[in-house]
Amino acid sequence: MKNNININFKKNNGLVPAIIQDVTTLQVLMLGYMNEEALQKTMNDGKVCFYSRSKQRLWVKGESSGNFLWVKSLQHDCDNDTILIKARSEGPTCHTGNTSCFFQEEYPQFIYRLEQIIQQRIDDNADDSYTNRLFKKGINKVAQKVGEEAVELIIEAKDHDDHLFKNEAADLLYHFLILLKAKGLKLLDIEAVLKERHNSR
Repeated sequence: MKNNININFKKNNGLVPAIIQDVTTLQVLMLGYMNEEALQKTMNDGKVCFYSRSKQRLWVKGESSGNFLWVKSLQHDCDNDTILIKARSEGPTCHTGNTSCFFQEEYPQFIYRLEQIIQQRIDDNADDSYTNRLFKKGINKVAQKVGEEAVELIIEAKDHDDHLFKNEAADLLYHFLILLKAKGLKLLDIEAVLKERHNSR
């Protein structure tokens, strides 16, 4: 990985904080510390490596659990003394089994996590997965299902049962994510179009 960040390791006894963020959802996963050697190893191997203050040695996140953090991008802050790493997590990041070490509050962008789950079910070719079974029927069937869910949502919108309306809306979003997968697209691609429209106004 190309070194395009400039970190001042002279502060704080050679250690700088490294914030790990999910590359898709942008959820903050954890905070660790790096020295110069840990940063270099992270860039060389593509896996996040910290300097453990308790163990007094380099520590690759996931070396015992297998829950590695695969680096997608690195950047420094305005003072060159903090690292922001966007990564793809292989399993839960927190030792408690939670996705993030900051799990006291529900993260608002669950829909991106759901997109990952849908992709995993399909990539794993899970026979017991409704998602995978629908996907294997082809794009016409997936698109048809999205249309059916859209009609059901419209019908519920005319009534006054918010519970049913929310459930139909959830069904539509879920099947829309499967359709995106069938088209080889991601939710971020659609978000980019919306951002472009907004910025052009």
